[in-house]
Amino acid sequence: GLGLPRDTQRCLEHHGYCFHLKSCPEPFAAFGSCYRRRRTCCVDTTSNFHACQDEGGHCVSPEIRCLQEQEGLCPRRGWKCCSKV
Repeated sequence: GLGLPRDTQRCLEHHGYCFHLKSCPEPFAAFGSCYRRRRTCCVDTTSNFHACQDEGGHCVSPEIRCLQEQEGLCPRRGWKCCSKV
């Protein structure tokens, strides 16, 4: 495999996303845990979500200014997806 923990692999197989949160943002539903239960595996209920990195973006912390923001979810609350930093 990819050398990922089994719980994370399972999360990804179900098209989930590991968030650093106890609850999942809309439109996600909690789907167990990952990273040794330190994160929540969240699965999109609409199946039209895109992770920031999948769209070619970069997740940056709130204090960093984006030249160009783009659609895409980041696993940390408050972080944003930038196509240009």
